[in-house]
Amino acid sequence: MTWGNGAYINEARSAVHSGDGMQVNFYHLEAAASRLREQTRRPRTVAKDDRERLYQRFVPPGRFRQASRVLAAHHTALLSGHPGSGLRAAALMLLHELPDGRGTLHELPDTQDDDSSTSLFDSSDIHSGDRLLLDLSGADETRYLEVQTQLSDFRNRLMERGAHLAVVLPHHLGYLLRSDLRPLTTDIERPSALRVLTVHLRRDGISPTTTELEAPELTTYLTKAPMRDVADLADRIRRARDTAEPERGFPHWLRDALAVLTDQTARVAGDLSTRFTGRRRALLLALAMFHDTTPATVFSAGMALLKILDHPPDERPRLDHSDLNAEFTAIGAETQPSGRVRFSKVGYDRAVRDHFWTYLPDLRIQLCDWVGECIEGPWLNKDERERVIAWFAEQGLRTGRPEDLSKLAIRWTKPSAPAPLLPDAAQILAHGLADSRHGRSFRQQIYEWSKSAELSPRLKQVLVLVCFQVMAQTHPDQALVRLHHLTRRASGLAGASAQQSLLKLAHADSRLYRLLLSRIDTGMGGSYGQADTALFLALADAARLIRSSDVRGVLASGWAGVLRRWPVERWRSDADRWLTVCEDDRYRDPALDVLVTACAGDSSALGSVYRVAHDWSRAQSGDAALRAEVLTCLFRKMNSAQGHEPLGVGA
Repeated sequence: MTWGNGAYINEARSAVHSGDGMQVNFYHLEAAASRLREQTRRPRTVAKDDRERLYQRFVPPGRFRQASRVLAAHHTALLSGHPGSGLRAAALMLLHELPDGRGTLHELPDTQDDDSSTSLFDSSDIHSGDRLLLDLSGADETRYLEVQTQLSDFRNRLMERGAHLAVVLPHHLGYLLRSDLRPLTTDIERPSALRVLTVHLRRDGISPTTTELEAPELTTYLTKAPMRDVADLADRIRRARDTAEPERGFPHWLRDALAVLTDQTARVAGDLSTRFTGRRRALLLALAMFHDTTPATVFSAGMALLKILDHPPDERPRLDHSDLNAEFTAIGAETQPSGRVRFSKVGYDRAVRDHFWTYLPDLRIQLCDWVGECIEGPWLNKDERERVIAWFAEQGLRTGRPEDLSKLAIRWTKPSAPAPLLPDAAQILAHGLADSRHGRSFRQQIYEWSKSAELSPRLKQVLVLVCFQVMAQTHPDQALVRLHHLTRRASGLAGASAQQSLLKLAHADSRLYRLLLSRIDTGMGGSYGQADTALFLALADAARLIRSSDVRGVLASGWAGVLRRWPVERWRSDADRWLTVCEDDRYRDPALDVLVTACAGDSSALGSVYRVAHDWSRAQSGDAALRAEVLTCLFRKMNSAQGHEPLGVGA
């Protein structure tokens, strides 16, 4: 087999060597991070900028205002309706329209991390004014019944704290809805698909006429298309406009956008049953998977497929075979002026991929190995690799084989992998995370991986990237849990990257800040204790949320572990930073109370803290008078904690 001549390796795949063998530099992946988010973005995020964008394009479905009244009156609204009716978008918009108060808008975790007995509804994570989303559209019977049982008690705590919850119900399990929850349920009606399309187009500066929107092919498509596909069609029309010749208008843009969605399934099935030999079928699939690449690339992919399938070789002399031009013509393809090969019929490539994965299920394992081998070769450029991975992920997820995506992620992150393939592994996991059917199983898989001590350093680096850049956009709580496990277990570059990403995530949101503080255990020994201590000292802030009794309690517990387990040299600079904040009298009392509570009457700990504070107060930098006040206040609190009044700082 002869590979193509192009040797394209994206700079994000550049590698550095370290003492433990080939190690791909994590920071080289940052260039691909934003592209990774855009490739896998779905309307599942609750980030404010995405909600604002959705709100600008949102067409309220039937009974939306009724659901809004239910949410306002009962703090809980359950939404039911046929799949494709835009229920999730409706739930998000119900919450988005509520007053933007002190709370946050976030999605409830859909996995039970670290403690399988923990309820999905954790009341300790509800704060005043929170707006919560729960998407049960893909739930099974057991989970759906369990959630309903827990919901009644949770609703009471919602109302106590002025929080609100919107729930997307599973349409296929409507018969299991409890009677006491029916008054909270609104049957949402599908909005006008034409209206949704028009609103999206106008936001992109496209204003077709009424006649143009009455095109029969558009009417036919909109009759059954789910709302997410309608939004996708609007985006395809926009892209067609951006790439078309200036004299082209809306009918041309629409024709190009719909052509991509044209169903060629029947034609492919007929062609395969009557026209093609095994070798041509291999070439057909190779072109479908490597569409719009060079003839050499398609040929090499086809030869690789024949080899993996153990197809008998053609023993005839090479010059007795047809050349590639004739072979491409035979399968309905042609070489463009750009030198790249495409099928003549728009949408034919997708239909070929769909056909092979649907009707040759016994080949799916070999097809996975084939794609893995082709991606490992040096003959694809960045865009080609991304397209192939996206198409493979689409087929694996569509046919219920998410394990094939995980298999390739593991394969591409092994120390023995022939090339630095971390961006490819990250991309394929990101596609899994973004899938509405299988996203939860990928989050669970990544959770199990993050706790494993046997994980390869390369896979740890990939998990850090997808947790921070992808999972955190839609499920930040779960991303935080996984990054915490990786911080504890990873070392070197992966460990540093995990810690940095975890701290960024926690610092960006007060709710996540509380969550990470509550998870840290500075009293542990070994590497876990060292990792948690480093996290705590980097995270502990004498000003942030210090007036919250819950936060002060967690901070005191963290400092207690630090003071008892680690030498002064380990935490002196962090204590100095803490004391410096206390120069501001708004934070002085609660922040010093945390330190004194952490000592818990332990004279050794009290002495260590006081000596550090004394040295800090004598430092050349800072306001000497303010530092003296802080030291005096600390001394009095220490004496009070020991049950006697101080005679003076020098006593």
